[in-house]
Amino acid sequence: MLTRLLRHYLKPYRWTIGVVVLLQCVQAGSNLYLPSLNADIIDNGVARGDTAYIMTTGGWMLAVSLGQVIATVLAVFLGARTAMRVGRDVRRDLFTKVMAFSGRELGRFGPPSLITRTTNDVQQVQMLVLMTLVLLLSAPLIMVGGAAMAMRHDLWLSGLLLVMLPVMAIFMGLVLRKAQPLFRGMQKAIDRVNEVLREQIDGSRVIRAFGREPYEGERFDHANRHLTDLQLKVGYLFALMFPFVILVMNLSSVAVIWFGAHRVNAGAMEVGALTAFISYLMLILMSVMMASMMFFFVPRAAACADRIMEVMDTELSLHSADQPVKALERPGEVAFNDVTYQFEGADAPVLSQVTFRTEPGQVTAVIGATGSGKTTLVNLIPRLLDATSGSVEVGGVDVRQLDAETLWSGIGLVPQKAFLFAGTVRSNLAYGRAGATDEEMWQALEIAQIAEFVRSQAGGLDMEITQGGTNVSGGQRQRLSIARAVVRRPGVYIFDDAFSALDFATDARLRAALREQTSQAAVVMVSQRVGTIRDADQILVLDAGRVVGKGRHAELMETCATYQEIAASQMTLEEAQ
Repeated sequence: MLTRLLRHYLKPYRWTIGVVVLLQCVQAGSNLYLPSLNADIIDNGVARGDTAYIMTTGGWMLAVSLGQVIATVLAVFLGARTAMRVGRDVRRDLFTKVMAFSGRELGRFGPPSLITRTTNDVQQVQMLVLMTLVLLLSAPLIMVGGAAMAMRHDLWLSGLLLVMLPVMAIFMGLVLRKAQPLFRGMQKAIDRVNEVLREQIDGSRVIRAFGREPYEGERFDHANRHLTDLQLKVGYLFALMFPFVILVMNLSSVAVIWFGAHRVNAGAMEVGALTAFISYLMLILMSVMMASMMFFFVPRAAACADRIMEVMDTELSLHSADQPVKALERPGEVAFNDVTYQFEGADAPVLSQVTFRTEPGQVTAVIGATGSGKTTLVNLIPRLLDATSGSVEVGGVDVRQLDAETLWSGIGLVPQKAFLFAGTVRSNLAYGRAGATDEEMWQALEIAQIAEFVRSQAGGLDMEITQGGTNVSGGQRQRLSIARAVVRRPGVYIFDDAFSALDFATDARLRAALREQTSQAAVVMVSQRVGTIRDADQILVLDAGRVVGKGRHAELMETCATYQEIAASQMTLEEAQ
């Protein structure tokens, strides 16, 4: 997976990578050339007392060093820029893929895991690219070139490389084999920490209300300790690796000096050549050490790449038509034709053979017990889910054949859980329609019965809204969400239990204002309160996913036992009539 991911995302930067490789070759060549120049200074300059030769060769060494510095700086700059752009591209595509997920795919991965994959996992792959371009590219060049130059100076002494390099390779192979499963476990442990923390933050009020802080503290501590234990195991593993590499380096240096001194004494080798050989040995071993650092990044990046590609390769359950329809035949019309929906792996469908139609200017209300399929029904209209069988039509066209932008632009949705984005009242209303004027925004706020509150706040439309709208009450959050849908002026309004946090007086005023605003649009309204829907043109009564009653309030009070039970639980017989 890692190879496939890198091959795809590095391809647009192949010319930049080519330049980086060239610069790394220059850097490696300079590193390999400098010890030979130093050996020449010792053998031909210092040993013979030739000051001119020392100055000339020394000047050439400075020039080579300057070229090495320039090549290194440019290689690091281009490598870092390429790595950051690869990270940016992976995050962009991962975000785009996740945004195309339906509720089915989101439920499969879960928000905490998707957040980790988009941030931490991408960062690990990005770091691997950076380290590869900055360090790893030059390592094999220096190892091969260093071995060649060492053999050029003394072939007999180069036999030491045949001992130390295989020893280091075997040791690092064992470390890599042990580290791979640990890194996979670390990423899953990060998912778990995110999951627990997110749940505890979202449910903080419930935790405090039931006095479960100690239990939740233990739960987080368990997840945190598991992650810590895995990180410590990885740390212990790599704590062994670097001392071992340094030990091999030191033993190799001792061996070279020991055997090299005997060869110098026997006249088989010059002092400068021995100095150069030691320098090449250090270069080779340093390259091996740099390569060993990559073993810290490769296993974890490979595990992260698997998780990223798992998301990328996920087949979407919602597919766009080959030639999508970009115009509605009958705007403001919604029709369900024998619709059934069943969640993947569920034993029974959530909705079964639902059929109804709502015309422009009509209000269709949906009521039923908890778990009867009300939210699933309205989620089928904007195609957040696709019907298992049957068809859902908006504007006279099957939603599966409609262009996504055409479908969504014609729908104003107020979800069951009212959500506001961090920003201002103005920016949140602009989600409904970006080009809305201040006058249109105030009109939408008036309809939603929230204009007086906004006017009373400093800034008015520029009043600050925190993430999720936590600085306003639940009722204010619902009304601002309704205003966001109203300012859109869609052909279809969907209110998924959007009036639950409102008192009866505000509820009545808001619905009366909506009646005038939605006179040319279809309205589908989910509610648990009979008082909210009793004036609807058509009421659907759901029970275990089936429509057990359809009609106006008065009709259902006479013909539908389920509706009668709901009404009786909320109001007196006189009120229900």
